[in-house]
Amino acid sequence: MTAENAHTRTSTITSGTTLAIEASGLAKSFGTTRAVDGVDFTIEAGTVHGLLGPNGAGKTTVVRLLATLLRPDAGRAAIMGHDIIRDPAAVRRRISLTGQFASVDEDLTGAENLTMFGQLLDLPKSAAKVRARELLDEFQLTEAGDNRVRTYSGGMRRRLDLAASLIGRPDVVFLDEPTTGLDPGKREELWQMIRSIARSGGTVLLTTQYMEEADALADQITVINHGTVIARGTPPELKRIVGGQIVVVRPKDTARISEAASIVQAVLGYEPDAASTEVLTAPVDGDADFARIVARLASAGIEVVELSLRLPSLDEVFYTLTGRQTDNDENQGAAA
Repeated sequence: MTAENAHTRTSTITSGTTLAIEASGLAKSFGTTRAVDGVDFTIEAGTVHGLLGPNGAGKTTVVRLLATLLRPDAGRAAIMGHDIIRDPAAVRRRISLTGQFASVDEDLTGAENLTMFGQLLDLPKSAAKVRARELLDEFQLTEAGDNRVRTYSGGMRRRLDLAASLIGRPDVVFLDEPTTGLDPGKREELWQMIRSIARSGGTVLLTTQYMEEADALADQITVINHGTVIARGTPPELKRIVGGQIVVVRPKDTARISEAASIVQAVLGYEPDAASTEVLTAPVDGDADFARIVARLASAGIEVVELSLRLPSLDEVFYTLTGRQTDNDENQGAAA
């Protein structure tokens, strides 16, 4: 990238460009393995787009193709109107890529890391220092800016890594599993930073194994499996794929959960899912079924601490679309 990129975002967006990313028929094979097989999607500028799929679905390969790290075997794609094959240099001036692991130097301070990245992008040293301090402030790292990165917590390193990816004010930011390994509190901090990128006019393409992360951040979601797009839409639109709504029943007395399950089954005609020994969930067609469940539970004298009707979660959508749990669920199961 070059220093001229500092003014790119404003010029590209205000000049009438509405699509930050366009991909059509993207394909890539590694030997006999078809990693990406005809992927199509568009992403509007100034939005967060979630790219979801199980391990091996082709998510990272798509990102590497768009970032010009791999050349597609077929299809085309453009970033801010620049073709990834015909004009890769222009594409690289407008993007940044942050992977799962922090790429900062532990022996340097946070400020020194950001200044170094700025100079690598051809910013004069004085300008790089100013930009570094701006980002340290924006990412709530001002007090730690003069400390060596080896003293940083995991969350601080991820914030510094994300700050480094914004040093040249890219139009498009690729985030590949950016919150892997962070505790929930630190993930929420990073979510705020990701939202701020879109609010400032940038575009984020996010791959993640956390469905609640995609639900919280993504304006649009593309789901791929075996290298092909199997669904796309807003989180609410994808949730409607499962159909209907989900009733959740959590008895106050957990010893009565079997009795509550029998009531739910009698109303719906099928056995509810017992996610644990404390809560039941089941898809329902509408409010009428929910009302009957409420009435029968009350008639049986079963008190509840949770009784709700909600849209399906993205985890449930993911399972419906791919026939698999999310990678995060599988990891938790393996660890249990």
